[in-house]
Formats: sequence, structure tokens, C-alpha cells
Amino acid sequence: MVACGCAPDPAPTSLMPQPPAAFAALRHRNFRLLWSGQLVSMAGSMMQNAAILWQVSLLAAPAHRGVALGMVGMVRILPIITFSIVSGVVADALDRRRLMLVTQTGMALSALALAALEFSGSRLLWPVYVLAAISAAFGTFDGPARQSLTATLVPRDELPNAIGLMTTMFQVASVLGPAVGGLVIASAGVAWCYATNAASFLCVIVAVLAMRDVPVAAAHERARVSWAAAREGLAFVFGAPLIRSTMLLDFFATFFASATALLPMVATDLLHVGARGYGLLSAAPSAGALVAAVALAPMVPAIRRRGALLLWAVALYGAATVGFGFARDFTLAFVFLALTGAADTVSMVLRNIIRQLATPDTMRGRMTSVNMIFFMGGPQLGELEAGLFAQAFGVVASVVSGGVGCLLAVGWVAARTPSLRRYVREDAAVTGRDSAA
Repeated sequence: MVACGCAPDPAPTSLMPQPPAAFAALRHRNFRLLWSGQLVSMAGSMMQNAAILWQVSLLAAPAHRGVALGMVGMVRILPIITFSIVSGVVADALDRRRLMLVTQTGMALSALALAALEFSGSRLLWPVYVLAAISAAFGTFDGPARQSLTATLVPRDELPNAIGLMTTMFQVASVLGPAVGGLVIASAGVAWCYATNAASFLCVIVAVLAMRDVPVAAAHERARVSWAAAREGLAFVFGAPLIRSTMLLDFFATFFASATALLPMVATDLLHVGARGYGLLSAAPSAGALVAAVALAPMVPAIRRRGALLLWAVALYGAATVGFGFARDFTLAFVFLALTGAADTVSMVLRNIIRQLATPDTMRGRMTSVNMIFFMGGPQLGELEAGLFAQAFGVVASVVSGGVGCLLAVGWVAARTPSLRRYVREDAAVTGRDSAA
């Protein structure tokens, strides 16, 4: 971390009650503000994601719904590919809090525009795609700024706990968002999902404004907005086997095993459960993820063989996706989706810990922006691949083949990166090189 002459927060005195070890990072006021604001905002964003897929499935011609749903992923990935590298440099060069105020405001305005479009009674698909792309563009700049800021709000030895808590928050929001979204869609309509999401961004804006004494890197330690800084970030990421391999693992797993875009078709055509059932299925992965996150939080510091556990978690994710593809009962489908969420949470926490501990603060925004291509690009491109495959061969074939592809990707990454298989808690550096992943 950058030495900046100020601590993230004053250390609590012995007279102050101490939180349990599983929630230790929440004793820092600034982290607590961001965590709570993100909880509300992320729930709204997950509600909007589910609403967009549902709206597109209603507006698209029945014969082309698979492609139309897959296009949601395409329009979201284009801004990520276009701006991700630049966004990381910007996060390392500018005040991360001010950058977040801009990005959160932009995403709120995009959600308001979606609400206004739906309230107007429009039956056009292209404005939905355009606004989804604009929101993704703001999100591309928000991610590196937010994750880099988070890492400066707690001491380094509490960073794994903070990452676990952020993951728990994300999963709670991912459960609440789609589940509530399904109820709102059924009772009030898609437009109110968008309006609610727009209001939720105010929670993060207020939290960021309320922070005090946030560590800021000295001017000479900040990156300059230049292609040289971008190349420096790329060289750092791809020169570190552990960071590189975890990103590739993330990308291939989510690319092949992304069944989210097909949930409207599964809910209506295969399981016949309607909007409420769709909302529950959308929340199922996050329900499993929440259970895993709560159970994992107190155990993270004690996990020693982090690399092996990461690989097994992604393998379980692929296997559960195959099970979901064959499920014809709503309860069984829900369980398999919940298993994908639980496995993905274990994987997510371990990936983030490995990367964040191995990255200096001056490089954190650029590392996060490169990771964004893998973390967000995999699911979005996977949605397009799943939609096209479903259009050609059917929903079941698309989901099952994706799960099998995920399993093959895990085996390939494990074979190509021995350092990941051997990675244990005590490993702190990733400067060594091994077989390219």
C-alpha cells in the first residue's frame, strides 16, 4: 500500500466493543460506509439486470429470443473492451472517491432513462440496448475506482476479511435484487425496477461523501494518464503467473457456464413458472452464494491450500451447471443454481485475495481494470454464446455444453499453471514465472 501519512481509520480503543473476527473490517468507519451503501445499490443493480433480461424476452420475437437475450451481453461487453484499460489508469491517476461520484451519478441517470422509456410505453429494443451499454460504460470506470478505494480503507492484514465481507454483501444484494425484482415486475412492472435502481445509487453517493481521512497517494506516486501507464499495467498482470491464471480461470469458467441469459426461456418454456419463478431462479445462485459467503468469512484466514481449493470450486461450478441443464423440476433446478453460486463465491473470494495481496496500491486500478475484462467479459460474452447456441441447438444443449466446457477449462488452467495448484496462504509474491497459462 502507498504510504500516505494517515491511517485508514483510528484504531479502536480497548474500551470500545470489538466485532467478531468474521466482521473485523467493519470496525473501520469508511469501509463500513462503503459496504452499507454498496449493499443497497448493488441490490438495485441486480434488480435492473433481471428486469432488462425479462423486458428483452417480452419485446423480442419468439423465434429470435435466444439471440435477443444474448445481445444484452454483447452490448455490455463492448464498453468494457473499449474502456477497461483506460479506466484502470484513470483510477490510479485521479481521486478515486471523486471518480466514484461521477460514475455512480452516470449509472443512476441511465437507470432513470430506462424507467422513462418503459413508462412511455415504448416497444423498441434498441433503446434498451443503448442504455444498457451506457450503464456498462460508467460501470467500467466505477469498478477499478471502487475496488482500489476499498483496499485502502482497511489495514493490509484485514484485507482478506474485507474482501470476504464485500463478497458477502454482493451475494446478499444478488439474492434480494432478482427476488424483489421478480415481485416488482409481476405487481408493478419493469419500469419500477429501473426507478428503484436509480434511487439506490444515492446510498453510495452519500456514503462516499461522508468518508473522512481517506488515504490518498502522493502526486508523484500516482500514474499518469498515458499509454505507457496502461502498458505498465498490462505487463504487470501478464507477467505474474498467479494473477494471470486466476483471471483466465475466471473468464473461461463464466464464458462456458453462463446460463443466466437463458433463465427467462428456462422459466417459461421448460419449467413453466412465470415471472415469480423467474425471479426465484435468478436469485438462486446468489442464495447459495450467500450461504457460502457467510460460512467462508470466518474461515478465510485459516485456509492454507488456497490454489487447490480455488480449482475445485470452479470445477464444482461447471458440474452444477451441467446438473441444472438436465433438471426438469423447479426445486432441483433451484438447488443446482444455488450450488453454482456457492462454488462461485468460494472461487471469487480466493481469486480476489490472491490478486489484491499481490498488487501494490499504485497498480491496483490497472490490475482491476484488466481483471474486469475477464470478470465481466466472460459472463457477457458467455451470454451471447449461450443465446446463439440455444438458438441453434436448444436451451438444454447450450447449458450442458457450457458446463462441460467449464470443466475442461479448469483442467487446462490447472495443468498449465503449477504455481496455482501449489499456492498456499504463506505465498506473498507472484514475481516468479512458470508455464504460461
